[in-house]
Amino acid sequence: MTSAYSPDQISQYLNFIDLPQQWHPSAKPSLTLDYLTILHIHQISTIPYENLSLHYAKDKKVDLNPQVLFHKFLSRKRGGYCMETSIFYYHILRALGFQVYTAGVRIRLRNEGRPYGKYIGWVHVVNIVTLPDGTKYMIDVGFGGDGATKPLPLIHGHVEHNLGTQDVRLVLQPIPDQVDQSKPLWIYQYRNSPEDDWNSYYAFPEVEFLEVEFGILNYWTSTSPDSFQTTSMLVVKFQRDGDQIVGKRMLFNHLVKENPGGKTRLVQELKTEEERVEALKVWFGLALTGEEQRGIRGHITELGRGKQ
Repeated sequence: MTSAYSPDQISQYLNFIDLPQQWHPSAKPSLTLDYLTILHIHQISTIPYENLSLHYAKDKKVDLNPQVLFHKFLSRKRGGYCMETSIFYYHILRALGFQVYTAGVRIRLRNEGRPYGKYIGWVHVVNIVTLPDGTKYMIDVGFGGDGATKPLPLIHGHVEHNLGTQDVRLVLQPIPDQVDQSKPLWIYQYRNSPEDDWNSYYAFPEVEFLEVEFGILNYWTSTSPDSFQTTSMLVVKFQRDGDQIVGKRMLFNHLVKENPGGKTRLVQELKTEEERVEALKVWFGLALTGEEQRGIRGHITELGRGKQ
């Protein structure tokens, strides 16, 4: 499959994420881990994770058409949730010459901030890149606050520093619900300090998922009342200093929080829709149209109506 994006669109994107000129196609950079890493850092610090289309919209639909995504991210300066950002980024990587495919992911939900319980099914996606030297990396530009801030090698137990005191890694092992325990999956884990236990957050196989599968995954994730995406509002924007991720800013329903590479602190508690719309613009650079703002009326996440 070829990329959906033209060379001109790729040039627009690389300028949009403020990628240094030495990494533009005109400089003919080699397809190395350094190139993959700096792309990743500039992507997640420019295009935020956000599911506002499921809350501030009249029809509350997520369109995975690559051209729709390009317009949303670059022209509207919006973000998107996992399937939007990962599918968009897949086409970016393909256009830049990387060997890449997209894989479905089973995740675990949070309880008091930590993953718990069973894996709930295919509601997330990642990209798998194979570099010319044969090494493979998991690329996740759409998981939110606990997502990897750099490519992770598909090497069992290899630990990478993530943000602040947090470490991340992939381990190759089966998940408890598997009947056939002889077929391991790659499991993404994190710990917030060297003294903490590892938390298993999601699992994926090295199996390519196709566009038709994403339509099915996206429909359930964006429409089901059992999907946390439809009942919780979430925005995550990583912060960059030069070519390094140094912190993250988050909105969860009515709370704005910030983690400057250490402990998370509360920045603002929002009480009205007017306050939240303004906070989205001030803290995340996300401007909503009048129609989008009116789209939340009567929805479970409207401030003053639903759970916060």
